[in-house]
Amino acid sequence: MSGDAAKSLSLPVRRVIACVGIVLFLTVYVVIISSIGQRLPDNQIVRLLFYGLSGILWGIPVLPIISWSENYKRKKR
Repeated sequence: MSGDAAKSLSLPVRRVIACVGIVLFLTVYVVIISSIGQRLPDNQIVRLLFYGLSGILWGIPVLPIISWSENYKRKKR
């Protein structure tokens, strides 16, 4: 999409796109984290740290998607 087309999207359309994007991202993220988690050493501390960080860090890439979907409200009128 061009920049003008993305700016003209309505708020509900932006939210739907963001929801689909987040669900797709999280699906891929869970598969990647699970496959890495299977290769971890059999140490409970390592697994706790890995899954603890993985459970927190998924939010960092999702924040720009949420910000984009809600940016429509800040549009100057």
